[in-house]
Amino acid sequence: MSEVTKAQVEEALKGYVDPYLGKDLVAAGVVKSIVIDGGSVKVELTFGFPIKGYQAQMEAQVKALVEGVEGVAAATIDTAVQIASHAAQKGVGHIKGVKNIIAVASGKGGVGKSTTSVNLALALVAEGATVGLLDADIYGPSQPRMLGVPDTKPDSPDGTKLEPVVSHGLQSMSIGYLIDEETPMIWRGPMVTQALQQLLNDTVWREVDYLVIDLPPGTGDTQLTLAQKVPVSGAVIVTTPQDIALLDARKAYKMFEKVEVPVLGVIENMSIHICSNCGHAEHIFGEGGGKSMADQYGADLLGALPLDMAIRVQADGGKPTVADDPEGQVSQIYRDIARKTAAKLSLRAKDYSARFPKIVIQNN
Repeated sequence: MSEVTKAQVEEALKGYVDPYLGKDLVAAGVVKSIVIDGGSVKVELTFGFPIKGYQAQMEAQVKALVEGVEGVAAATIDTAVQIASHAAQKGVGHIKGVKNIIAVASGKGGVGKSTTSVNLALALVAEGATVGLLDADIYGPSQPRMLGVPDTKPDSPDGTKLEPVVSHGLQSMSIGYLIDEETPMIWRGPMVTQALQQLLNDTVWREVDYLVIDLPPGTGDTQLTLAQKVPVSGAVIVTTPQDIALLDARKAYKMFEKVEVPVLGVIENMSIHICSNCGHAEHIFGEGGGKSMADQYGADLLGALPLDMAIRVQADGGKPTVADDPEGQVSQIYRDIARKTAAKLSLRAKDYSARFPKIVIQNN
């Protein structure tokens, strides 16, 4: 029997093209080591994004490929996940306790952006990441109610910093935790942007891999502040297939493009409605709009979500779909979107600035 070589094992590993990275494991830099001991082979893989939902399936396929190499009697696949900080806009400072910030925008209200934001965040938690959610809609905060904690007040041990509110395994912060739910925020733009920065910087985020920011609709003060003063690693655009929604979604895309924030992809919400009585499928808001927008800008369509009454009922009830029905079909769509989003981010340049010590010169 011929001796197994590392080159043979690498060639076998090239046979697995990761569905989220779009590359084989060797080209993607996922293979960290190959240890050969006679007919036994141990392969160590390290992914840069959470993979809990498909790890077992992936390992089984990779194991079969390696054991298909002549001379290999048994293969062991060890998988680790190391989520790094990725580059943001130049000249914007790092947020303590936060590795990556993902902004979720729509350009237009009423497309289900907040519901998508909270379920995306919960899907990243389900995939194995530590996640935070910042509700950046100062005028209309909705995340406290969606997370089932509308009457919760965040702790402040020192009177200046705020502890994030934890619900369904997700850290969150919102102006909605600090005011009465029915109190209107009658503030001008500068006060809103200052409040956003305080919520972001004065919250003691607990080493989150991803901080999802649920932006208000539009391309105004809040979005501009985010682009200029907050280190955003990537953005996600939520739209419906409707032409009017797509017009505003394109504006949001162009805004991020101008401020050099990479758009990780487009999510098409309310894509199709399936009648709960007869099962008839109908594209109420049009068809293929999100795909055409993604194609137009060379972006990825991260996923399409149905117009489903359960999604609305679950969010209104404080148990979003991913938390309420983790094994359901819609939850699996959200988790697939989460993996695609995180994988796209993992392929971008890393940011090592937080690792370097700050040099302070003192005159003694």
